Amino acid sequence: MDIQDQLFIAGKFVPAEDGATLTSVNPHDNSALAEVAMAGKADIDKAVAAAKAAFPKWSRMAAMDRGRLILKLADKIEEKAEELALLESLDTGHPLRDTRGLDVPRTAVTFRYFGGMADKLEGSVIPVEAGFLNYMLREPLGVVGQVVPWNFPLMFTSWKMAPALAAGNCVVMKPAELTPLSSLKIAQLMAEVGFPEGVVNIVPGLGQVAGQYIAEHPEIAKVAFTGSTATGRRIVQASAGNLKKVQLELGGKGANIVFEDAFIPAAVGGSAFAIFHNQGQACIAGSRLVLHEKIADEFLEKFIGLAKSIKVGNPVEPGTEMGPLTSTGHRDRVLSYVEVAKEQGGQVLLGGKAPERAELSKGCYIEPTIVRAKPTDRVSQEEVFGPFVTVTTFRTDEEALAIANGTEYGLGGGLWTTNLQRAHKFAREMRSGMVWINCYKRVNPASPFGGTGSSGYGREMGFEVMREYTQAKSVWVNVDAQIPPYYPR
Repeated sequence: MDIQDQLFIAGKFVPAEDGATLTSVNPHDNSALAEVAMAGKADIDKAVAAAKAAFPKWSRMAAMDRGRLILKLADKIEEKAEELALLESLDTGHPLRDTRGLDVPRTAVTFRYFGGMADKLEGSVIPVEAGFLNYMLREPLGVVGQVVPWNFPLMFTSWKMAPALAAGNCVVMKPAELTPLSSLKIAQLMAEVGFPEGVVNIVPGLGQVAGQYIAEHPEIAKVAFTGSTATGRRIVQASAGNLKKVQLELGGKGANIVFEDAFIPAAVGGSAFAIFHNQGQACIAGSRLVLHEKIADEFLEKFIGLAKSIKVGNPVEPGTEMGPLTSTGHRDRVLSYVEVAKEQGGQVLLGGKAPERAELSKGCYIEPTIVRAKPTDRVSQEEVFGPFVTVTTFRTDEEALAIANGTEYGLGGGLWTTNLQRAHKFAREMRSGMVWINCYKRVNPASPFGGTGSSGYGREMGFEVMREYTQAKSVWVNVDAQIPPYYPR
């Protein structure tokens, strides 16, 4: 397999200035995949300079021509789909069936959507007093910094990069140091389809070094970050030097409510996908299962049975439904929450440990874990970010809503009910940027994605994100020569 392991700056793959590298490992067995260059401040400066030099020509290029290049990239991603899927599985632990069926297709469709969006972003004419024409332009920001997390690196590369490029910006992107390989592969494909040098620069590096400097850099006009709430707060502080625009998609603690009138088979299957897909490593995971007491026992019997049947194993083997967590450190962090739950009186209904299979002993595996807990327990309040779901019950709609809104987060949440009035009421009253009704974790490039509270601000996707990557300019024209100046002579 052709693996890129150097920084991508000004259209070329180059080593880090100081020669720093970090081993990218396969979380199935912690074997080495590549020694990847790690960017320092000097490398970020070079990347910003390359992006700044490319910006005038790129931003003035006909929007349709920018779109054509992005569409060509989408075609190339589909052409290289199998290679990208395998690379993503090896680097992250995602099951190959998911990288083939979800991650790569979603990446291609996101680039294709925004390739088509490039020449659709319009200004407007403002109705003002007679004698004047006032119109608004939407202009690109310039050089934007982007920090991509390790849980869906390929997909989030497209979510961040595609709208920024479509709007006419140039990009300096830092993929997570744990999972940089698919982002670097996208850089290679961009060079192959003819993106101008410097328009995109990919600089893997440590968060406290490269990420921090991107947030601080005086010539970066915006930073877009997906990751933890704690890191998001540090980025806001670091961005204050030049008052750059900040877009944050942070943690979540999604409530997944099942009412007594829900269609149980669909709710069981959807709830399992909500928490166990990608080993629970998703900010929008349905990590709090909130069950009406009338159906709790029936639901749990079926839900636990389904969780037991999930095939945990090597992500590249056919039939694997849940792979390893992305790193040993993160696996240990998730397992530590089992002890936290027990200390606060929680009951482990399933899992809570690594699988007892020799072929998985070197990897970062955890069994699907289900814990009965109180809504105020730490495991019900803090983002665990693994295949770990808490279960609590409720009697009334008011109690369910209070539980749903009872954390600092507000990213995504869901409910299962056949009561249309209840569904729309909860959609309105849940403090959440996204609400799913009788489904969970649905995303689409046209649909805004983002949260409130400690889940951040700003939106990915759709027309909303194009506004995030542009700024409005108001232009006034005096079209009536008879209107006198303010100080007539």
